[in-house]
Amino acid sequence: MRKLGVLLGSLAVILFGSIALVATPALADTVVVKMGTDSGMLAFEPAEVRIKVGDTVRWVNNKLAPHNVVFDSSVKNADKLSHKALAFAPGESFEIKFTDPGVYPYYCEPHRGAGMIGKVIVE
Repeated sequence: MRKLGVLLGSLAVILFGSIALVATPALADTVVVKMGTDSGMLAFEPAEVRIKVGDTVRWVNNKLAPHNVVFDSSVKNADKLSHKALAFAPGESFEIKFTDPGVYPYYCEPHRGAGMIGKVIVE
């Protein structure tokens, strides 16, 4: 009888431990977008990223500074999300955590005319 009690207790620990592991939310990801391509083009690399709600995008100054990220006026809270300060130093970065699903088009103010635009798609 004692062995049965130990066995049932062990099974209960395994069962509840398994449920805790399954119920634990996945950690959020961080996606890196380069400002200026490795080949020296005035573009975001990659120009489009797909992420999940709760993920973060980190923009890193790469080539042909200065750069910034300004979200299109159609984006909810565009002013709060935008990083209008110019990044001059190589490796300088900033990040944004996306908490709402949607499409977030953005551009680099100094290089918008050259086609430096991007898009974050939050699923």
